[in-house]
Amino acid sequence: MNRPAFLKEWPLDVRDALPIALWDSAEIEAATGGKASQAFQASGVEMDSRDVQPGDVFVALKGEAMDGHKFIAKAFELGAVAAITDREVDYPHVLVEDTTAAMHALAHSARERSDAVRIGVTGSVGKTGVKEAIFASLDRTGRGMAHRSVRSYNNHVGVPLSLARTPARATYGVYEMGMNHAGEIDVLTQHVRPNIAVITTIAPVHIEHLGSMEAIADAKAEIFGGLEDGGTAIIPADSEYCARLAEAAKVVGAKVVTFGAAEGADVRLLDAIPTASGGSLVTADLGDTRLCYVVAEPGEHWVANSLAVMAAVQAAGGDLGAAGLALAEMGGLKGRGARFQIDAPGGKALLVDESYNANPASMRATLQQLGQTPATRRIAVLGAMGELGDFSDKFHLQLADRIDAAQVDHAILVGDEMSGLASELGKGGATSLGIPPSFAHCDSPAKAIAALEEFGVTSGDVILVKGSNSVGLGRLVEHFTSQDG
Repeated sequence: MNRPAFLKEWPLDVRDALPIALWDSAEIEAATGGKASQAFQASGVEMDSRDVQPGDVFVALKGEAMDGHKFIAKAFELGAVAAITDREVDYPHVLVEDTTAAMHALAHSARERSDAVRIGVTGSVGKTGVKEAIFASLDRTGRGMAHRSVRSYNNHVGVPLSLARTPARATYGVYEMGMNHAGEIDVLTQHVRPNIAVITTIAPVHIEHLGSMEAIADAKAEIFGGLEDGGTAIIPADSEYCARLAEAAKVVGAKVVTFGAAEGADVRLLDAIPTASGGSLVTADLGDTRLCYVVAEPGEHWVANSLAVMAAVQAAGGDLGAAGLALAEMGGLKGRGARFQIDAPGGKALLVDESYNANPASMRATLQQLGQTPATRRIAVLGAMGELGDFSDKFHLQLADRIDAAQVDHAILVGDEMSGLASELGKGGATSLGIPPSFAHCDSPAKAIAALEEFGVTSGDVILVKGSNSVGLGRLVEHFTSQDG
């Protein structure tokens, strides 16, 4: 049959010959050296039985305190098609010697079967947001072929799981890597073997375990050790540890790309103007081109983040225009900047959810943004910052000046580590506005909820909720946002 001239052939791509299913039983057998009880196809991989979706293969991991084999029945109730196990079970399964080793093998097989450009992201602050922004930028023009770590799956379990979920047809993969101790990122980067490695910033996070800022920089620089030959290292030009990071990248033969406002940065900020919606209109110089784009997320830290995103997209051969559109459309992530309009007497109040994580750098950035946000009153609900060790009192006490600079009308401090700050605020000294600070000190999220209700939220208020995840301020966010009609 002759085809009408106006009909075009669908453009062919070598990936079109690759399987649509994420994994089938034969592929898992080949990757893990295991034995499948029957043939099956899987659309996903999961290690937490509570999160299983129909079509997943459930990996029954064994830890010091928990054995995933106890939850196999639950996984199948939720729609698992098979499990990876170290014993015979009465469900479709692949029998292996060690399920953790099997997941690592599955991750490495997923990495090797795809020719996706792999981007690793780490840093003391901002790595989840930057990871999401890079993904959104690349996925916009990638025919749905971009892949990334979900949530904050950035540890010794989450990274292999994220790799194992990488489709064979993926063109880009973006993987977040986190750490608490030296040597941990070195292990993770050997799993990912990135083509591009991004360090967002260096800040006193996990200093309790590492002891110094130099040690933190060195621990983050471990990501360069896994770079593929000819890989690119993207580092913050505005950091005082830029030269240290660059040297670590050059040792492994990486191409170094810097981003920031510093003179000579490869991706350099030329201008950032606040927009009416709270974001920024950014102009950046990328060497051979200049870009002007909008960043929807508020704050100077997101201006810097956007430069890292543009550097990564350029290094990956992505579309910079599409990246600009993606940054203009991004909203805050749950616990990491999500914004809620909540009911209040007389109208609405704005609640900013930063409840997932906190450290001195992110506290400084979010309090600064709070001070720049138009409001009838500014309320800061601040949870303790974890893993600061002997530096804890110092860094918590420094928040007094930040609270003052942000012109906070009322602060609710949560956690024992906030005692020194509470004492400082309790002295009642005049602030920059000549008004003694108003505050409450609580030992739990429940009491913080009661304290905020007692203070009262009214129309036009802006409420910042910020603290380490261990404090549990997500409960306060849920309490007030669930009441929103």
